[in-house]
Amino acid sequence: MPAFLIIKNGRVIDPASKRDKVGDVFIADGKFVAGLTAAQKKKARTIDARGLVVCPGLVDIHVHFREPGQTHKETILTGSHAAAAGGFTTVVCMPNTSPVADNAGTIELINNAARKAAVHVYPTGCITVGMKGQQLAPHGSLKKAGVVAITDDGLCVESNELMRRAVEYAKMFDLTVLDHCQDESLTKGAVMNEGTVSTRLGLRGWPHAAEDIIVARNIILSAYSGAHIHMQHISSAMSVELVRRAKKDGINVTAEATPHHIALTEEALGTYDTNFKMNPPLRTEKDRRAIIAGLKDGALDCIGTDHAPHTPDEKDREFDYAPNGITGLETALPVCLDVLVRQNKFKLPYVIDLLTRRAAAILKLPAGTLAPGAAADVCIFDPAATWTYDAKQGFSKSLNSPWSGQKMTGRVQTTIVDGRIVFAAGKIV
Repeated sequence: MPAFLIIKNGRVIDPASKRDKVGDVFIADGKFVAGLTAAQKKKARTIDARGLVVCPGLVDIHVHFREPGQTHKETILTGSHAAAAGGFTTVVCMPNTSPVADNAGTIELINNAARKAAVHVYPTGCITVGMKGQQLAPHGSLKKAGVVAITDDGLCVESNELMRRAVEYAKMFDLTVLDHCQDESLTKGAVMNEGTVSTRLGLRGWPHAAEDIIVARNIILSAYSGAHIHMQHISSAMSVELVRRAKKDGINVTAEATPHHIALTEEALGTYDTNFKMNPPLRTEKDRRAIIAGLKDGALDCIGTDHAPHTPDEKDREFDYAPNGITGLETALPVCLDVLVRQNKFKLPYVIDLLTRRAAAILKLPAGTLAPGAAADVCIFDPAATWTYDAKQGFSKSLNSPWSGQKMTGRVQTTIVDGRIVFAAGKIV
C-alpha cells in the first residue's frame, strides 16, 4: 500500500472541523495531512471520489463480536470485516463473551485478536464479576488492561447500591459506565413491546416502564456522583424525555439510538419473524418518532448499531425461544440516510456527526475527524446508489438481519483505516 494517498473531487464532510465542500483529502504515512509535496504527489495513489461523500470513518460504540467463546456466531476478524463493509473504522465491543470480559486476561486475549482486525477494535470490561450483578469487577485492572468503558450490556445491574459503587469507582478511574437499561423484574418471559400488538399476536409484553425506571435511576446516580453514565439503545419516548430533562439540568449523561429503533416498530413482528426480535424490543410509532426527535434536538447523542449476531439455528425457532438481537453494521448507514435524511430532512453533515465525532466523543476515542495529524480513517460512500442487501453475501458470520432482501439507498464504496484501503468495490482488501 503506498505511503501517500489522495482522495480527489469528493464532497468532503468533516463535522469536527465544520467542513462541507467539494475538495481533496491528503494522507501520508497513515495520517491526514494538509497537503503533499510535488514529489509525494507523484508517488501517491489517487482515488477519484467525484459524486461521492468523503467523511471520517464511522464510529460504533456498541457491537458484539462474540470472541472469545461464541465464535460460531462472529469473530473479531469477521466482525471487523462487516464493520469495514459498512464504512465503520472504529468499533467498541461488548464484554458478554464466554467467558465474560471481567478480568485483565480476557481483555488481553481480545486485544491480541483485535490487532489482526480490519478496523480499530476497542474492548469494554464488565461492571460486575461474571455479569451476575453481585460483586464489582476489578475496574482498575480492567482500565490498565485497556478497556475504554465498563458495562454489563445484555444485562442490567439491578442493585441500586451496587450501581452507585460502580459509577463512583468508574469516575475514579475516568471510565464511562455504559448501561443496558432494563428492570428485569418487569420483563420476565417478555418477548416484545407490551400493548395492543402483543395482545393480538399472543406474545408476552415488555413494558417501556422497564427501561424508563432504570434510565431515571441512572440519571439520579449521575447527578449524585458526577459520574458519566451512558444509556444504551434507548427505545422509549419517556426515556428520551428523561434524558432530555437531565441534560437541561447539566447532569453528566449521554444516550444512543439504534438504526432499527428509528426505522421499525412493533408492527414488523406480525409474521413472527425472529429477525425482528431484539432487546430492547421494537416499540410503537410514537416511540420511534420520539427517538428521531431526540436525535434531532440532542437529547440523544449518537447512533450505535448494537450489532448482535446469532446463527440461523438459534434464530430459526419459536419466537419465544429465539435469542434477541440482529446484525447491523453493514446496513446502518443506508438505514440512517433513509430515515433521517430522506424521510425526516436531517442535514447530511448532522447525520454523519452522529455516526462519527459525537460517537467518538462519548468515550474519548481518537476517531471521528479528518483533521491533519489524526489517524487516516475514511468512509467514502455514494448517497444515491441503490442496491439490495443480501445477508448471505455479507461479511458477518451470521445472517440475522431484518433488512436482508431489502432495497437500500446509499452504499459504501471504500473504507480506509490508518491510510490503508481495507474495503473497496464490495470486497475486503
